[in-house]
Amino acid sequence: MILFPAIDIYEGRAVRLLRGEYDRLTVYGEDPSAIALDFRACGAEAVHIVDLEGARSGDTPNFEAVCRVKERSGLFCEIGGGIRSMEVLERYFDAGLDRVVLGTAAVRDRAFLADALRRYGGRIAVGVDIRDGFVAVQGWTENSGLEAFAFCRELRDMGVRTLICTDISRDGAMQGTNHALYRRLRSELELDITASGGVSSMEDIQALAAAGLYGAIVGKAYYTGAIDLREAVSFCRGEVGA
Repeated sequence: MILFPAIDIYEGRAVRLLRGEYDRLTVYGEDPSAIALDFRACGAEAVHIVDLEGARSGDTPNFEAVCRVKERSGLFCEIGGGIRSMEVLERYFDAGLDRVVLGTAAVRDRAFLADALRRYGGRIAVGVDIRDGFVAVQGWTENSGLEAFAFCRELRDMGVRTLICTDISRDGAMQGTNHALYRRLRSELELDITASGGVSSMEDIQALAAAGLYGAIVGKAYYTGAIDLREAVSFCRGEVGA
């Protein structure tokens, strides 16, 4: 299983939200790229980046900060938040980002998603953000009305290979992740599933790995020290026992 430590960027700074609420924001660093360098020092090979402002606006207000993470760290970088046009998608790929995560656009513009898949294949992932069984959009601020599992099956049928699924109710709450959700996703969909939201202990990471997940995103647990990133990366590489 691949561990993706996360950097959420707001106004150029590394922050975390609680359950996706923008008025419950904690700043963890003024320079996101410096945090990425620490990820690398701990052995991580990948980073999950979200432009929180872009997720709401559909623009790229933190483009330079995102690019600096890639340039300074050299890590495999996947970026989500506000990517709703081919122009923005191409801009990130031209800047060297490795994978783009489509969210709202995948829900509301299937033609764009299909075009992106045709042009970039496995470099396109879809973020499925789940609240009360339904897919949330616009930076988690709106309910799309789509049932989450039905949407995931539709994505599979369109050719999407990588899903990043977030249980919003667990995100940033440090109460453990939704193991039942990820076991069901893994069993029902023959896709690469990355778990996001509430991954807050080594026990969570061990359980997700045992369930056959492709990846797990670690956010607040890294910033608070609840998870030792070096230990977690070693485990995911199979270098240490459970």
